Parts: sequence; C-alpha cells; structure tokens
Amino acid sequence: MSALAPTKKKILLNAFNMNCVGHINHGLWTHPRDTSTQYQSLEYWTELAQLLERGLFDGLFIADIVGVYDVYQGSVDVTLKESIQLPVNDPLLLVSAMAAVTRNLGFGLTANLTYEAPYLFARRLSTLDHLSRGRVGWNIVTGYLDSAAQAMGLKEQIEHDRRYDQADEYLEVLYKLWEGSWEDDAVVNDREQRIYARPDKVHKVEHQGEFYQVSGYHLCEPSPQRTPVLFQAGSSERGLVFAGRHAECVFISGQNKAATKAQVDKVRASAVAAGRNPEDIKIFMGLNVIVGATEELAWKKHAEYRSHASAEAGVAHFSASTGIDFAQYELDEPIQYVKNNAIQSATKHLQNNDWTRRKLLEQHALGGRYFTVVGSPQQVADDLESWIAETGLDGFNLTRIVTPESYVDFIDLVIPELQRRGSYKTAYETGTLREKLFHQDRKLPARHTGAAYRR
Repeated sequence: MSALAPTKKKILLNAFNMNCVGHINHGLWTHPRDTSTQYQSLEYWTELAQLLERGLFDGLFIADIVGVYDVYQGSVDVTLKESIQLPVNDPLLLVSAMAAVTRNLGFGLTANLTYEAPYLFARRLSTLDHLSRGRVGWNIVTGYLDSAAQAMGLKEQIEHDRRYDQADEYLEVLYKLWEGSWEDDAVVNDREQRIYARPDKVHKVEHQGEFYQVSGYHLCEPSPQRTPVLFQAGSSERGLVFAGRHAECVFISGQNKAATKAQVDKVRASAVAAGRNPEDIKIFMGLNVIVGATEELAWKKHAEYRSHASAEAGVAHFSASTGIDFAQYELDEPIQYVKNNAIQSATKHLQNNDWTRRKLLEQHALGGRYFTVVGSPQQVADDLESWIAETGLDGFNLTRIVTPESYVDFIDLVIPELQRRGSYKTAYETGTLREKLFHQDRKLPARHTGAAYRR
C-alpha cells in the first residue's frame, strides 16, 4: 500500500480594511464602482462581513491610526483631498454589528496602547470577545506619528524602542487582568444560593510598574478566549523581540520572495528565542489581487484601476510612514535616509540611497506599494501557492482596491480554484478564532508568556 500523500497546507486569509475611505490603495474612492465613502453606515460593514463569511475568510483585519498624515508638504492638504485615512472612525465599535450577522468570521482590531489605559481597554476587549463568542483578536500597535503624540498632549512621539518597553509592561497588566483576576470556575450562577460569582475565586490585580500602576479586579468574567488572539506588525529588531514574546499572528509587508522568507525566518526565530515553537506564530503578508476570468481581462481591470489611483497620495502616505517629506525633493533627486521614530521597516526601505521621488511615484502607481498579483484564477492561485511554499508564510491580508469588488472577485474566482487544489478550506471549523487558526485550545498555550499569569 502506498503512503498517503501529505496534506496540503491551507492558506489563511484576512480581508485587510480600515474604518475610513482611503486605506492602502489611494485614489480608488473615485472609481465609479467603489463604495468606500459609505463607510459610516452599519450596512456597509455588515454586508462586508457576510460577504467575507461566504468566502470562508478567517478574519477581517481592521487597521487604525491615531493622528493625521501631515508630513508630506508639511500639511494635511493632500491627506484631506484624497482622504488618506482621514476621516477615520473607531474600528472596535463595528464588531458587535458584524458579529451579530455572522457566526465564524474573526475580527482583528487595531488599537494603539500608548493612548489607552490598560484597565478599561481590557474590559472593552473582553466585552467584544463575549459578544462575538470568542472571535476577537487585537493588533498591538504603539503608534509612530508625532501628530498623534501632540494631539494626546505629548511634545513629540516617544522614542521607538522605549515604546516597546512600555508595550511589554502594558501586556503584563493585561495578562494579569485577563488571565489571573477571575478563575475559570469563579462564576457559578446559582440562583438558589444567591451566588453569581464566588468571592474566593476572584482576585485583585496589584501592579506597580514603571509605566502603569493598577490595583483592581478585572471588570469582566472570563470571556471565551480570555486573552484575544494577539496580532502584531513590527519588524524592527526591538519589534521582533516583542513579537517573539507576545504575538500569535504577525503581519509583514513583502516585495520579493527572498526578502520575505528572510523576514518569516526572523519572526519564527524570535518565537524560539522566547521559549515557544516556531509554528506558534502565523505570518500574513499584505497583498493586492486583481483577478479576471482571463489574464487579458485581469490586466484590463488593472489598467482601469490605475487610471483612478493617486500615486501622489500613496507617496504622501509613505511620507508619514517614514517621517520624511518627499515633496521637498526634485523628481530625480536622491532621497536622503533620515533615522527617526517613524516605522523602522519603512525607513530601512530607503537606506540604499538610490530612491527618488520619481521611483516612489512609479512604485505607488496603484495608490499603494503592496505587492500586486494580476491574472486569471489559475494564475493567481499559482502565485499564492508559490508564495506560501517558497517563503514559509501562512497566509495573506488581502487589501481592497475597489470595494467590495476586490473581495467579490476573489471569492467568486480565486477561492473555488484554491479549494479545487486543496489549498483552502471548504468549511469553517468550530470554535473560537484561536481554535480555528491554531487547532488547539481556546486559551493561550502554556508556553506563551501570558499563560504564566493564569491561576
């Protein structure tokens, strides 16, 4: 009898979105079929959630930003004209409505810990985990915009590595609240004895640290996951140390397979260095996909999208990411690398000193700089499978280019092809978001840093 063929690795998929008009691919809000200007309505989000669940997406990953992009030209003029993540509404308030119309879709929510008190933030996430029946994840960010720091009463942004020191302590406080305040059997809900929760099973958290002082009980009884699934996107050396200790899912940006594989290997090594297994972290790459029934139709659509995109808006967004005003340079003048407290991986992108504003505009021809796959369903599936096989990625954060068209096309054309090949699930598994992603218990595994705080 021949040996059974190895099971094909199933690709994980998040839809990548934001509670605003322009997210990654700027200028596409002007496309006649784009509906992103309806982002203020609940129906926009509930219909999107139902669409993504039809496509068996693992999650909807919602980005967020505190502050405004005011580096390019030293103003918010381009940011406002092209709605470059401004205006932007709170992502957490969307979850209850979307959870009510879905049963399986997960929600990865971005929240900046620098400006959130951990005690109340712990309650908000526990509440959403309860209401969604365990489908919530938190994308941990520390911020990078001086405009945010100034709006929140600081003179300037906190230094990059120092922000991660604060984040480490923030997570410690949250673990104490989520994992250690209420024991699993604290709630008995006994009407006859008039005992809802046993006082001997609920514990006050005492934390006296450098950044935070907390003395109090977690306000929520244990939610399905206790600690939400932890996402993170930092790829600096300090960010990797943080990811190794805390992250369960890491989001990276890749332009070629060799560099992406190197980044994936670094992330997995960071988990091992923290006493975890390399597969304890699922790694997603941001990706644009433009698909048509044929290759010719896909490229025709690509040209149509480009005609509505704003390369300048994309460069203005990148200016904020790097902290460098690219508008000060002539088209072919070499851009000088400047170390600052912006996104380290973005500034590293410029260190080889052969970038010009013209090259950046060309790179942002689709309004953003994410890697783009264009082709027929078969060609797109080939590309996705090759990225997974050659880099060690677990999946992708699929951007919207024209919304909801980008997701509809992917679901109707690419998903069936991936399913036919055995590279994508044909049904959801049961359980919480953590159980679906990792095929394990709903709580943090014992080797995770946060599990040490569990009673």
